[in-house]
Amino acid sequence: MGGLPEGEAAPDDGSLPDSALGGVGSAPFAVYIHVPFCAVRCGYCDFNTYAPGETSTRPVEYVEAARAEIALAGAVLHGAPAVDTVFFGGGTPTLLPSSDLVGLLERVRQTWGLSDQIEVTTEANPDSVTPECLQVLRGGGFNRISFGMQSASPHVLRVLDRTHDPAGVPRAVLWAREAGFEQVSLDLIYGTPGESLADWRDSLEQALATGPDHISAYSLIVEDGTALARRVRKGEVAQPSEDDYADKYLVADQVLHEAGLSWYEVSNWARPGAECLSTTCTTGEAPTGGGLALVRTPMWAECAGGTANSPLPMLRGLPRDSPQRRGVRCWRPRTVRSSASCSNYGYARVWSGRPRPMSWSTDTCSNARATRSCSPNKGGSWPTPSYANCWIRAR
Repeated sequence: MGGLPEGEAAPDDGSLPDSALGGVGSAPFAVYIHVPFCAVRCGYCDFNTYAPGETSTRPVEYVEAARAEIALAGAVLHGAPAVDTVFFGGGTPTLLPSSDLVGLLERVRQTWGLSDQIEVTTEANPDSVTPECLQVLRGGGFNRISFGMQSASPHVLRVLDRTHDPAGVPRAVLWAREAGFEQVSLDLIYGTPGESLADWRDSLEQALATGPDHISAYSLIVEDGTALARRVRKGEVAQPSEDDYADKYLVADQVLHEAGLSWYEVSNWARPGAECLSTTCTTGEAPTGGGLALVRTPMWAECAGGTANSPLPMLRGLPRDSPQRRGVRCWRPRTVRSSASCSNYGYARVWSGRPRPMSWSTDTCSNARATRSCSPNKGGSWPTPSYANCWIRAR
């Protein structure tokens, strides 16, 4: 077993070093409460979750432990301001009695207080709620709910090991509205083996038909150790394609934009004023820090007749030398005609014919350079449209 990573040892009392406490009170305060119970383990999921028979911990024991954890956090976070957002994720939080969720929220309120504009979200499955439990949650202070719809196609849900009936999604949204929830969000997954572009478009349209305030759309990730990874390894289902991801991301951005939902974070679209505060508190409007972040940018560049200069949404308005412009992995839509020579293609310069390195305009990714090359399809032809997948690192 390898040694521990470098850093300060965690004290038994849970206290944090001064360096970690230095920012308390200077930024929005978000609390995340993880409820690790699920009715069924989905084949793609590698979260810390437990289906029946996978843990001996009873829900009542979890609730007591969560209360104790909140008390410990309250003792550690000296001078913390009132909480701006509380997010109950999982797992499936709504497998707990609604009264327990309300009780945990009340414990947060007693510990730190809740801001006047508090956002309180719970995740839920469409088949894990009733009108009665939603009314209890709303009466106890929850004002936002996120349903795990994932897809409107039954065959896609089967590959994902999702058990709910797609027809139950509109009903669950209606119940949430009738209970008085101010915001309703739907989670979708794209790129599932066997999902066509038509399936994905239908899922987006059916999600929009319920009138959500917010939609999150995530690409399916095949995580090591999951049932889905084993199926891919055995050849039972295909490995998801990155080109398929990119195609579907573009469809999502187009369909959601036309429906009045604006992109504000890698995987999230919202109606004006319905952006998830928990998301913006924890991720910001652009990736920060070290490492690499995935940005899929739905913009086209026409080869003939000019330059596409629209900025990356994530980087819009940021200074050229800002750290958010560095360490970004970019999906770049491109259109290339077989005999054209394309230069200054907005951000990326792309050549047809034999593959050549992509370079990036200093107007968009300052202090960065591409470290991969683009290549044509088999036979030497460039698809129209297609995508350039480039790793970008700071020099």
